[in-house]
Amino acid sequence: MNVLLINGSPHENGCTFTALSEVAGQLEKQGIGTEILHIGTGPIHGCIACGKCTGTGHCQFDDDPVNRAIDLTKQADGLVVGSPVYYASPNGSLRAFMDRMFFRKSAAYAFKPAAAIVNCRRGGATTAFETLNRYFTIASMPVVSSQYWNETHGVTPEQVRQDLEGMQTMRTLGNNMAWLLKCIEHSKTAVPYPVREPPVATNFIR
Repeated sequence: MNVLLINGSPHENGCTFTALSEVAGQLEKQGIGTEILHIGTGPIHGCIACGKCTGTGHCQFDDDPVNRAIDLTKQADGLVVGSPVYYASPNGSLRAFMDRMFFRKSAAYAFKPAAAIVNCRRGGATTAFETLNRYFTIASMPVVSSQYWNETHGVTPEQVRQDLEGMQTMRTLGNNMAWLLKCIEHSKTAVPYPVREPPVATNFIR
């Protein structure tokens, strides 16, 4: 089993990476493989709702890591997405990244456990955390919880490591995700995945 962790910060080895690494370390202690994908510092296209991904399963823009993330998530058993907090929201580049990663592609991620983690200096963590979780809840992905909201605090990796409760929250998240992944793997033959109905769209203006 393996989990993909997406680092949505422009800083490859910064605060968000520090928190994600704490989650990854705990997953690996439980025998779960991990890979951290950094979204990079280059431009991330926003979704233009062209619909071309409906037929291909990939975004038409292929000059950023979104299509790689799509493929890795399809192969992974679980997903963790991390972001710094900007104005009580996830990083704008990560929002654009997630829009394209999930729009008309999320059926392939159904029933994969997922979690969001955020890092901030002081405030805005819970609203950013809620925003990221919405991608998972619309995609039939079980959201993995911890002992507190999945947030750390600090403006440097050293400060994040000093947030002892935050670090413990990351470790608990890793343990909880490992437990859920093992439960799903153990029960696959006994409890099949839910049968999904064909989607029904109700427009409010007809």
